[in-house]
Formats: sequence, C-alpha cells, structure tokens
Amino acid sequence: MASPEIARSASRKRILVVDDGPEVAKAIRMALAVGAGYEVEIAEDGETALARYKTAKYDLVITDLQMPKIDGLELAAAIKKLSPSQPIILITAYAESLKGDHERLAKVDFVLEKPFSLQQLQDALARTFPLSEAS
Repeated sequence: MASPEIARSASRKRILVVDDGPEVAKAIRMALAVGAGYEVEIAEDGETALARYKTAKYDLVITDLQMPKIDGLELAAAIKKLSPSQPIILITAYAESLKGDHERLAKVDFVLEKPFSLQQLQDALARTFPLSEAS
C-alpha cells in the first residue's frame, strides 16, 4: 500500500511506463494505478513512448533500459531535449554496467535496479514527487 503522502499526490499525477516486457509494465501499472491511484499509460517501446510523449503531458516517465529501436537512455535524452525538467526513472537489470557512465546517466533522475520491490518503487516516487508537491 502506498504511503499517505504518495497516495494524496497521486490523483494529479500521470505516469508513462515504457517497457518491452508486458508483464513488467503491467505489474508497474498495477502497483501505481491500483496501489497508489496514479493515472498510468504503457508504451511497449521507446519509439511509441516518444510519439506519445509529444502529444501528451506526463508528470513522470519510467523507462526500461534495454528495448528495441530506441533504448531507455536514448528515450530519456530525446524527452529531456523536448522538456529538460521532465522527471525520468530508468529501470534496469544492468545498473552495474552503467556505474561511472555519468554522461549517459545525466538524462535520468533516478535508476531503479531490477528486480525491485514495491517499497523501492515507492521510495523512487517519493524522491521524484517531493512532499511539497503533495498538497
């Protein structure tokens, strides 16, 4: 269950989840929409996500790293070019391989290593949406 602070701010927040693994995307959507009340859309790849991003506003983008066509870091760079203040969480099973790659990671706000727990996801959201935004 989401913390009261997260749940209170959730109703106004739209999140785009980008993952080519349908089970992962659906699990994240369930945790965010059902568990915390966020409005969540899913894109199955970076190309679809970027097209969707250009026509809609999101409070947060959560993207997988390894995807066909456009990977998560390329997607983050393209989104930050359009909207430099857009919060982006990168999810990956390969976080260790990214350590020290500050240039590529500069376009993401938070890295969440797979597999992650619901609590770790909630912690990432709390860091992305500070309590000052919850009012």
